Amino acid sequence: MTDYRDLNRANWDDRAAAHAASPGYAVDRFAADPAYLSEVVRFDRPLLGDVAGLRGVHLQCHIGTDTVSLARLGATMTGLDFSAKSLDEARRIAALAGVDVPFVQADVYDAVAAVGDGYDLVYTGVGALCWLPDVKRWAATVSALLKPGGRLFIREGHPILWGLDYDRDDDVIALVYPYFEMPEGLIFDEGGTYVETDVEFKHNKTVEWNHGLGEIVTAVLAAGMTLTGLAEHTSVPWEALENGRMRDIGDGEYQLADRPERLPHSYTLQAVKNPV
Repeated sequence: MTDYRDLNRANWDDRAAAHAASPGYAVDRFAADPAYLSEVVRFDRPLLGDVAGLRGVHLQCHIGTDTVSLARLGATMTGLDFSAKSLDEARRIAALAGVDVPFVQADVYDAVAAVGDGYDLVYTGVGALCWLPDVKRWAATVSALLKPGGRLFIREGHPILWGLDYDRDDDVIALVYPYFEMPEGLIFDEGGTYVETDVEFKHNKTVEWNHGLGEIVTAVLAAGMTLTGLAEHTSVPWEALENGRMRDIGDGEYQLADRPERLPHSYTLQAVKNPV
């Protein structure tokens, strides 16, 4: 059986250049405006607070637009991702933006061996945890990366959102995929991607997992961290449900077109590593 990482890496390698060329990632803005920040980081800032002077690592950084944005806010950032093609784009974007950010290729579970420990901040953006089979191992990795008192900040798609029937064309919210972490991943074989592009891709098979919010919180606590914040949001930074079911509310955020208060779209979780 092909390792899930090989399938998923091929998928992300195939899409990296198209993502970097898409209007959604606004790579040209990073080159043109030295104060420009990604829409994701702009959304995060009220909860993230001041990161100036922090030594941070961005796990599963993809093409690095959020990593570069955090560096522009004064953090000393390192980006980590398992996709070589994504990191090629990340290095190019960092150069265009004029910021010095090292990008390291490694699986997230191997992060400590790849980039060391003692970080003030571990940052993870939307669409990361669904690629990992074991959220407890992820939380343990985060804790190992942080120094005592260091912070975890993650905004992620809500596990309710990940479990929805994406093929409906009505206003019914129907759960069809597991909410809880399952031993075997869900296998999808889908062309296209979440940004606007005309590129046709060759590697379309992925393996994905959901993780319940309680499982995530419990994993963070068990890894020696204290929860400092958990906010649920009525928007998510991509058009998660198509067929006119979501509306663009600006700043890269989308929400249900009909009664968005019915659905937790995403969440922000913050935690601090406990003293030794």
